[in-house]
This record gives sequence, C-alpha cells and structure tokens, in this order.
Amino acid sequence: MNTDKIYAEQLANEYAPKDTSKVVALRKLDARAKRPATICAYSLGLLAALAMGVGMCLSMGVIGTGAAGMFVFGVILGLLGLLGMGLNYPLYRRLLEKGKRKYAYDIMRLAKEISGQ
Repeated sequence: MNTDKIYAEQLANEYAPKDTSKVVALRKLDARAKRPATICAYSLGLLAALAMGVGMCLSMGVIGTGAAGMFVFGVILGLLGLLGMGLNYPLYRRLLEKGKRKYAYDIMRLAKEISGQ
C-alpha cells in the first residue's frame, strides 16, 4: 500500500472546493448543534475561574482589607468558583446531547443524501 498516494489524495480532498450545497448545509447544521454547548462551556468556565481567582486573592489578603470577613467571603467565592468548574463539563455534555438530538434528523437525512444511500 502506497502511503504517499493515500496522503496526497487526502490532502487533495481537503483542498478541493466543496461546491455541493448539501455538504455546506451539513457543516452548518453540525456547527449549529454544537454552538450553544460550546458557548455555555466557555462562558461558565471563564466566570468560574475568575470567581475562584478572586476568592483566592481575597482569602490570602492580596486584594481587599485582609479582615476576617474578607477571608470568609474569599473562601466562599473560591468554593463557588470550584463548584462552577466542576459542573461545567456535565452541563456541556448535557447541552451537547440536547443539540445533537434537536438536529439529528436533519443531519442524518443530509448525510444519507450526500453518501447516496
């Protein structure tokens, strides 16, 4: 088996213009199914990481007055950030499954049309 030939064909297929609107529609449907889960995951992850970081800074006295109340608030804020990070992946998986279920019929129909079955 000539691996150079396989590699060349794979690259040619990758760079070949995709004129069929069905392939473009299939890619758009796939992106539309995954987009809400991705946006939610990045947003929640960012907010949770920021909350944990601010909580750590408050509890160590880097920012704030360094009083006992700020320490307690910092620990609570840090724990909420950790909780958000822990819930991020299960929430992402649930939203991804929901999006896949929503667009499954259309994606399967287009994929069958493209493959010619």
